[in-house]
Amino acid sequence: MIKKLFILAFFFLPLALQAQIPIDRDWANFSYYAQDNQAVKERPVAVLFGDSITYNWVKNDNGFLVEHQFLGRGISGQTTLQMVSRFRTDVIELHPQYVAILAGINDIARNTGYIDVKNTFGNIVSMVELAQVNGIRPILCTVLPAGEIGWRREVGDPRPSIESLNSLIRQYAREHQLPLADYHEAMKDAENALDAAYVTDAVHPNLAGYKVMENVLLDAMKCGSFQK
Repeated sequence: MIKKLFILAFFFLPLALQAQIPIDRDWANFSYYAQDNQAVKERPVAVLFGDSITYNWVKNDNGFLVEHQFLGRGISGQTTLQMVSRFRTDVIELHPQYVAILAGINDIARNTGYIDVKNTFGNIVSMVELAQVNGIRPILCTVLPAGEIGWRREVGDPRPSIESLNSLIRQYAREHQLPLADYHEAMKDAENALDAAYVTDAVHPNLAGYKVMENVLLDAMKCGSFQK
């Protein structure tokens, strides 16, 4: 009898856990940029699409985005699965010429649970393909270097996973002749961590770091026939 009760409890446990998740939770955060998107009247040159690193770009150097007619559409903490979900509302429906896709560190941090690097890369490829079929030129971005993930130290050293993902991104860009903004190469130190000159913490860059990223991005866009 006890054994049967244990089996039943085990079987229904996932349903019990699901019941605790608010049914109205906006998991992909579609609402985050809803008003901003409605206010867009002119076609942007590019959408910078990503997580907190992209979100903080707007806070640190919004003048750069305004000057080049770029829009920032980063949401802190998001994984590639969440980004794929909101790609239509926050990129496609804005009709930019370009989209710069910077994603993956939160997958490595397991913000929404474990995901293999190959599946993270697959989500990035899905965003590239969605952009292309809608007449938007994708720019692939390598994940910035990081020696640790402060909010999720239990995942261990993120550098091997970052290197694996960046290798896939670089190879795909090469094989498909896509512009590549190689932030990792420009911002790493001798230990493949974020250079101390660009650090606010082990993952997020400061203003000096964003200045480096801006030059890398503009160079990548020139290779992709960027015209303002």
